[in-house]
Amino acid sequence: MPDDATLANCPASSGNPALRIMALDHVVLRVADQARSIAFYEAVLGCHVERTLPEINLVQLRAGSAMIDLVPSTEADTGGRNMDHFAVRIAEMDVEALGAHLRQHGIDPGEVRRRYGAEGYGSSIYITDPDGNTVELKGPPEKGG
Repeated sequence: MPDDATLANCPASSGNPALRIMALDHVVLRVADQARSIAFYEAVLGCHVERTLPEINLVQLRAGSAMIDLVPSTEADTGGRNMDHFAVRIAEMDVEALGAHLRQHGIDPGEVRRRYGAEGYGSSIYITDPDGNTVELKGPPEKGG
């Protein structure tokens, strides 16, 4: 695909202030061989293992200000997809305003839960895009931790 597109000069955020994306927080990949994938991301891309959760077989690698999370692929994974989900860091977690914004677009805002991301623990919710991809909306990190 040629790279001859003209970039638009757009403001940082043109959408609803309840959902202002700041950055990509993390992506979670399903991998066939976790050790092989860790070796690739460390040796080739220079990432390092920052955190592991053996109880769910999750490995989190630091990739600059974001994370790449690796989980084993299972036979239950369907459709040939190897991405579990990706997370975007939003400016604030105003649950009421965010929920109203999502419902206005016919999207169930889901349950707010405390989850770990590139900046530490904070509130997040999962939604699904029109193609079935799971998108995590990750709020700011908790203060002091």
